[in-house]
Amino acid sequence: MLIWFLPVFLVFLLIGLPVFFGLLAAPGLLLWLNGQEKDITLLYRNVYNGMDSFPLMAIPFFMLAGELMNKGGITLRLVEFSQALMGHLRGGLAHVNILSSMLFAGLSGSAVADTSALGSMLIPAMEKQGYTRRFAAAITAASSVIGPIIPPSGIMIIYAYVMGESVAALFLAGIVPGVMVGIGLMLMVKVMANKYDLPKAQRIVNPGQTLAPVEYWFSFVVLRANLAALFTTLAGLIGGVAGFEDLSTTTTLLLFVVFLVVSHFLLWNLRSAVSEDFRVVCKKAVAPLQTPIIILGGILLGVFTPTEAAAVAVAYALVIGFFVLHSIKVSEIPGVLNRAGITSAVVLLLVGAAMAFKTVVSLSHAPEIMAEFVLTLSENPLILLFLINLLLFVVGMFLDAGPAIIILGPILGPIFVNLGVDPIHFAIIMSVNLTIGLATPPMGLVLFVAASVSRERVETIAKAILPFLAVEIAVIFLITYIPALSMTIPRLTGFAQ
Repeated sequence: MLIWFLPVFLVFLLIGLPVFFGLLAAPGLLLWLNGQEKDITLLYRNVYNGMDSFPLMAIPFFMLAGELMNKGGITLRLVEFSQALMGHLRGGLAHVNILSSMLFAGLSGSAVADTSALGSMLIPAMEKQGYTRRFAAAITAASSVIGPIIPPSGIMIIYAYVMGESVAALFLAGIVPGVMVGIGLMLMVKVMANKYDLPKAQRIVNPGQTLAPVEYWFSFVVLRANLAALFTTLAGLIGGVAGFEDLSTTTTLLLFVVFLVVSHFLLWNLRSAVSEDFRVVCKKAVAPLQTPIIILGGILLGVFTPTEAAAVAVAYALVIGFFVLHSIKVSEIPGVLNRAGITSAVVLLLVGAAMAFKTVVSLSHAPEIMAEFVLTLSENPLILLFLINLLLFVVGMFLDAGPAIIILGPILGPIFVNLGVDPIHFAIIMSVNLTIGLATPPMGLVLFVAASVSRERVETIAKAILPFLAVEIAVIFLITYIPALSMTIPRLTGFAQ
């Protein structure tokens, strides 16, 4: 009888019960009807146990870092930087919207935060430039799903917690799929721009900007250090591929110093090739774009865990906001903490309820039943991956990505690992698919956020978003059947076999 937990849960969702209560009411009701009152106590105790986890502490820290960055005017700087790079193209603001989402993904890891922060700024600007409101809302919703794919990602933290995988490996595996989604959306905009004669936009948002001395010198030093570190890392990777021994600490430091000098002269020679306004806009983007570099760099070098990386991101956001950009006031901190706390509470409550829901999944022997059923369909992993992608896409239409991962991950993951699919590869397939579900009708969360921001009906946004969803579905199948797209970076860095 317990096997009916999922249909009962779906019925509760259809009658309008909030997901949190549905996740608890469905299994609780079935346990009571099955005469297992003692297990009901275990079910609700697991709500707390599901949240009481060190890895999950990364989620509120990343939420707080995103709020601090947004409050400190970081969103505007990223939009201006994107417009400086892409604004001159046909359909310029649509390209700016997508690139801004890719950059913002490295700060918040949240599709909802992306839609809210960028949508409130870019949707009115696009409408003023001549775009229809539904098109502006649709491209905002479609590009916002990049947020949980490019690291850091709250969804991947949840998957790693549930399935016992490496957070760092999942973060690295999400880089290429996230970039592919962004490039695919830009190509679709280019096609639509030529067909529908979309307007251009100015390259620079606000000409004549100035830069404070502290920010100037910060960007001066950091930009050169980043380039030198990149060149040093590439030298190490090339040496490893060529069969040389790993670089010693002394050799690495010497190379870094040499590349630091090279980076300085490269950047100095580029000064004459661009305008002063372009240089200022790029320099203003250096401080916020340092956040994902600190997070990923610290994790890869073993300096800190993902949870500690999230705390470091918060500290960095505070330092930048108070001392470099001077864009945050002490009086604004309580409001930032309040918003981050509410958002984190929603996510963690869903995680706790889903972990309790997972208790009934194990009691019902659903994984074994599902495995037997799946294997009756076919024993070919390629066909099964196609069918599972369809299933995940449908699930993503109705269920938020976090609870869906916790419910379905323990059921589907072992099946495909036993069929020879790499666990990190399957994690990316599942995470990307369910993330894109956030923008799919009828219950895609970011569709409702975009509708709220744009004051446009959800139905009209859902129609306008269909070409962009087609691109994202194509990316899902590419990363499904070409594992190297997501697995190359984790393998090169030693986080996957």
